[in-house]
Amino acid sequence: MGRLFVISGPSGAGLKEIVAKVIDGRGDIGRVVPVTARKMKAGEVNGESFWFFELEQWDDMKARGDMLECTEFAGNDYGTSRRLVQEQLDAGKNVVLLLETERAAMLNKNMPEAICVYMEPSDPEILRSIYEKTARSPVEADVRMRIADEQRRISLFCDKRIFTDDPEEAVSELNALIDG
Repeated sequence: MGRLFVISGPSGAGLKEIVAKVIDGRGDIGRVVPVTARKMKAGEVNGESFWFFELEQWDDMKARGDMLECTEFAGNDYGTSRRLVQEQLDAGKNVVLLLETERAAMLNKNMPEAICVYMEPSDPEILRSIYEKTARSPVEADVRMRIADEQRRISLFCDKRIFTDDPEEAVSELNALIDG
């Protein structure tokens, strides 16, 4: 039986790159495609970037308890299917999901056996520096910093913290956690 690992953290902390390196370097990670109730865009294929459902199907999935987490963004619904995760776990695969902190907290409530990891730089000023370099204005940098502070506050439910200052070390720590 595989295990579910849920990774969250602030934008700009390098999570996508770290998680991609871990997944690319392992053969025991099962892929779980997120689900959505939005309309398919031109060129999209059902089951590749998303599984697409009609709103009635979506509501049925939620009523049955199949949504480990879900959210609405820009008028569209997105989430993670319990059934799709469980299929991978039952096949002996580990699952690694990268989710926003609020969505990770929701998943943790619905599947408490998931191992939740919060990844961030060791010093919040590292994030501030990143935001100041990439933001279009000081106001945007401040907003992103407030969001990161709120995510850090929410992340208290997480089982483990990994610092992203040294991405290779973060990859090693996440691999060791999966192997543990």
